[in-house]
Amino acid sequence: MKRLGVNIDHIATLRNARGELHPDPLYAAKFVKKSGADSITIHLREDRRHIKDDDAKKICSLKKILVNLEISTNSKMINKALKIKPNFICLVPENRKEITTEGGLNLKKNKNKIKTIISKFKRKRIRTSLFINPSIKDIKTSYELGSDCVEIHTGKLSRLIKSKKNYFKEFHRIKKCSYIAKKIGLEVHAGHGLDYKTTQLLSRVNEIEEFNIGHYLIGESVFFGLSKVIKNFKKVIK
Repeated sequence: MKRLGVNIDHIATLRNARGELHPDPLYAAKFVKKSGADSITIHLREDRRHIKDDDAKKICSLKKILVNLEISTNSKMINKALKIKPNFICLVPENRKEITTEGGLNLKKNKNKIKTIISKFKRKRIRTSLFINPSIKDIKTSYELGSDCVEIHTGKLSRLIKSKKNYFKEFHRIKKCSYIAKKIGLEVHAGHGLDYKTTQLLSRVNEIEEFNIGHYLIGESVFFGLSKVIKNFKKVIK
């Protein structure tokens, strides 16, 4: 059964727009779980543009709710995550000026650093995933570094589909990477820019076990309700 992880970062974005307490990401995490999400994803960015430290601490302490904490490879963020002790960690690249994550980790440049980070989380029995581009080389490197999972960046595929351009090549790149990852023992996740159409297409890839969806899902919920949209995505990935 494929799983749905719901990213609630933009619940925090909405709260922060007024500098007040509503809507509360902690309540959102509970609501999303009750509505059928298999896990909650939050990204504690270095610039704290949406999720704050207190949000992460409270959400990760929730019982019976699996939390996937996205963080950069910054040493301060790693130490903070080790104290918070989420169920899952996903290491992602960060650029302070970016609007959103623009691509996968540069594994070649940060190989030794990432390997050390993964070993720290493994000692705490925290499942660790690497956010990577759909590259066979990055799949193999992720395995060599000791990662439990890879989350394949689906941003390019999503953009091609939304702009009604030929996405055949990119789709098959993701499909091939997923197959190889699964074959060598890595769990495969997909995320970034996913909407109904892109998610439905990728749900055909048997090796993908988890979809992490945020911006589009939260945006649709403005019109149709959060619970309804979560249920729609659950149907799409079955």
